[in-house]
Amino acid sequence: MTHPIKSELPIKNALLLIDIQEKIINTINNKDSIIKNIHKLISSYQILDENIFISEQNPNKLGKTLPKILPNEDFTKILKMDFSLARSQNLIEKLENKNITNLIICGFETHICIQQSALGFLKQGYEVLLISDAMGSRNKLDHEIALQRMLYKGAIITTTESIIFEICKTSDRKEFKQIRTIIKN
Repeated sequence: MTHPIKSELPIKNALLLIDIQEKIINTINNKDSIIKNIHKLISSYQILDENIFISEQNPNKLGKTLPKILPNEDFTKILKMDFSLARSQNLIEKLENKNITNLIICGFETHICIQQSALGFLKQGYEVLLISDAMGSRNKLDHEIALQRMLYKGAIITTTESIIFEICKTSDRKEFKQIRTIIKN
């Protein structure tokens, strides 16, 4: 099923945290910085009352999502065996029910689950925003090539701070002081 044409729907975002699991992150290049950025995204999303979805790839073998990454409340967890989260009918139904148009993606590994998910979501008509400093792979080259491939297929590459300010939209917003504090830390 394809998603309705973007111009017909108001922009509505969802943050997808892909496979931020115990056994996956151990060998990730630059993992501490990536985890810090993912935490900023989650903290900001919770303040701005946005939609958060978390996937776990084969949790029996790869472990659960890092506890320090889990949002405080109101998120949906998707368990998967497929590398592509875009193949989860459960997730697609939830996105459609909430009229989600834009998927903001971070997590691990860029060249496997993130790439396959992003390419699948693009085919389904979603706008895909990749948070380049909040995702990674074991090898830097795999990360860089995957970003290039997804960009070529239509994804948008951005950074943690940029997307947080984009979603906040204005410094007049009552939550802006909290957002500013998250960015500074």
